[in-house]
Amino acid sequence: MGQVIRRLRSEIAGVLQVIGTAGPDADGLARLGVAELPRLVASDLTTLSVCDLATGRRRVFGNPGETLSPEDIAAFDRHFFDHPLVCFHRAHPDGGTHRISDSVARRDFRESALYNEYYRRIGIEHVVAMPLHVDGTTLVSFVLNRAGRDFGDDEIALLDRLRGWLAAMYRNAVALQRAAGVLRQLQEMSGTEAGAAGIDGLTPREGEILEWVAAGKSDRQIAAIVGVSPRTVQKHLEHIYVKLGVENRTAAAMRARTIP
Repeated sequence: MGQVIRRLRSEIAGVLQVIGTAGPDADGLARLGVAELPRLVASDLTTLSVCDLATGRRRVFGNPGETLSPEDIAAFDRHFFDHPLVCFHRAHPDGGTHRISDSVARRDFRESALYNEYYRRIGIEHVVAMPLHVDGTTLVSFVLNRAGRDFGDDEIALLDRLRGWLAAMYRNAVALQRAAGVLRQLQEMSGTEAGAAGIDGLTPREGEILEWVAAGKSDRQIAAIVGVSPRTVQKHLEHIYVKLGVENRTAAAMRARTIP
C-alpha cells in the first residue's frame, strides 16, 4: 500500500509539474491540463470549458482527435442552461468536483433530452466536472467523460485534491495575463519601448513591480519574487506613484487599467 501511495504522489507531482510549465498562459494551462489529467483519472473525452453563465457561450479546449462536430456542439448548447453540472455549480460555487450521477439518477438521466440528443450520440455515459473558477458570470472547469463505469469516490477525491492547486495555477495565469495587458497599455500610452527609460517613464524594475502590483501581490510577495527587501519595493512604489500621478497602489493599478 505504501508503494502505491508513493507512486500516486509521484504521478500527481509529475502532472502538476507539466501543467505548471504553462506559466502565465491560461490557454496553455487548459491544453496541458486536458492532456495530463487522464494520466491520473481515465477519461475518453477531456475538456476545459470557459462558460458565460449569462449567455451560455463557451470556449472549449480539448485534446487533438477528441474534437466534437458542430452538430454535437449545437446539441450540447441547446441544453446548456439545464445541464445538471452547470445547474449544480451555479447554485453551489464552492461545491467542488461533481458527477452528473450526484445530481440525477442514472435512469432519469438516460431518459433526458440532454442524454438522447447529445451524450448518447457521442457515446458518453458518465461525466464529472472539476471547477477551477465559479462566480455569478463565469464557470471554468475541467470536464472528464467516459463510456464505461461511472467515476468512483476515490477518483472524485483525487480530482478534488488536484482542484486547489490547478485553480491557483489558473488564477495566477489569468492575473499575470491581465497584468501584461496593463503594461502593454502603459507602453502604448507612453509611446516608448521597454528599455532603459522603461514604460511611461518607469525604469524596468519599476515596470516589473507595477506588473506584480496589478497581479494583486503584496509588498512582501513582490520582494520575494524579484529578490529585494520589502522596504526596497516600497521605495520603488513611491517613485511609481509620483510618475503616474497617484497616491497609492490601488490607484496605480486602477489608472493603468483605465488607460484607453
